[in-house]
Amino acid sequence: MATTPDLPLGAPPRLIATDLDGTLLRGDGTLSPRTKAALAAVEQAGIRVVLVTGRPSRSVHVLLEAIGPHYVIAANGAAVHAPDGSPDHLSPIPPLVAAQLVARVRAAVPGVSFSVEYDQDFGHEPAYPSWSYGEGAVELVGSAEALVTRTPARPLLKILAHHPALPLDDFYARALRAAGTSAETTHSTGLSLVEFSASGVTKASTLIEWSGRLGIASHEIAAFGDMPNDLPMLTAVGHSYAMANAHPQVLATARHRTSSNDEDGVARILEGFIDALVP
Repeated sequence: MATTPDLPLGAPPRLIATDLDGTLLRGDGTLSPRTKAALAAVEQAGIRVVLVTGRPSRSVHVLLEAIGPHYVIAANGAAVHAPDGSPDHLSPIPPLVAAQLVARVRAAVPGVSFSVEYDQDFGHEPAYPSWSYGEGAVELVGSAEALVTRTPARPLLKILAHHPALPLDDFYARALRAAGTSAETTHSTGLSLVEFSASGVTKASTLIEWSGRLGIASHEIAAFGDMPNDLPMLTAVGHSYAMANAHPQVLATARHRTSSNDEDGVARILEGFIDALVP
């Protein structure tokens, strides 16, 4: 349950794991000077930073240009990228599993359309809305059945589904039932988009595995988030922070709360960590 806003920890963590959209970045998608300075300060103090986002691998280089050199866990945990943007580890959805998933969701939710995120490019069905994937994507257009089994095969990191009429909660519940245990099902935009990753692959699973290789335990991590796709990460770490603008489930789940993304909520907590390190 959330506590007092902007409450810093008694002892600073060893790792900061932060979501981007709605969390670290302002509503216009930019990084404030205060937040950029706070990120640099904690890293200079020896606290590691990893960016954990639902955004696809194809966006990582642009993100790092704007934010600075950090490790990135992208596509809801399906990819890890080094600070130079190069791929470090991928957890793709097997093509057969993906094809079966598409068939089940299409049968359960008539009118659905799909897009797919590969390791570096992107494909979508003709009916899938262009507003959801932005500019700069290497687009392949075709049926989802063809896209998930394309030849030559490319690592398939995430499948997204859109419905033009169903409310998000209804759409998500029906998609979740259809997917079952074959995939991780979540949502992150507040719009009628549902996201699927390989079974067992979440922001949390990848974060804990990656940080463990660094010798950092889960209780030594502070994580920040705002949407349901952040929930596994927030429940897996020792110190979780919900943004003031967060989804109600996130506000109810995180142990602490900070100001909104437009009020430099992450920076406020990071500055507290730095103050705690000063004798």
